[in-house]
Amino acid sequence: MELQGTIKKLSDLQTFASGFQKKEMVLLTEEQYPQPINIEFLSEKVDLLNAYNEGDKVKVSINIRGREWTSPQGEVKYFNSINGWRIEKLDSGSFNEPTSAAGAPASSSQNTNVFADEEDDLPF
Repeated sequence: MELQGTIKKLSDLQTFASGFQKKEMVLLTEEQYPQPINIEFLSEKVDLLNAYNEGDKVKVSINIRGREWTSPQGEVKYFNSINGWRIEKLDSGSFNEPTSAAGAPASSSQNTNVFADEEDDLPF
């Protein structure tokens, strides 16, 4: 899967006692309702983020992972994570622009309203 957007935040590199490394990026999607998506880059993939800065427009290839956890009280919970494995910088013109339905032109000089000759009896 792929996501496109603007890098809103880059976290500091986290290194754990086992040697495992993680770096997180918040990607703000550019759509009608922008979403801040937290994406984790793990192990050797953390170095991919070194060439990027907050504000860069990027396309990120991701995997969605899920896991099950049972609490000490026996309650089962499910968690999801989004892992990035590739990232590329986009120029500002590379984002998918909204298009009109079925590729139809946004305006037409011809009157194509099939109800144009009918009397409008709606109260609003």
